[in-house]
Amino acid sequence: MEVILIVVSILLIALVLLQSGKAEDTGILGGGNDALFKNRKERGGELFITRLTMILGAVYFIICFVQGF
Repeated sequence: MEVILIVVSILLIALVLLQSGKAEDTGILGGGNDALFKNRKERGGELFITRLTMILGAVYFIICFVQGF
C-alpha cells in the first residue's frame, strides 16, 4: 500500500507540474480582471491532464484515509 501511495504521489506531482498556469498572461500586480477566465476552455490534452490530476488526487486521498485506519 505504501508503494502505491508513493507512485500515486509522484504521478500527481508530475501532472501538476505539467499543467499550464491559469493566469499565464496576467501580471500578479496588474489588478483584477473579472472576465479573466470567461473564454478559457480546456481542450484535448489539457483537459485530460486536468481530469487525471483530479482522479489521482482522489485516489491519493482515499489511500491516505484507508492507511490511517
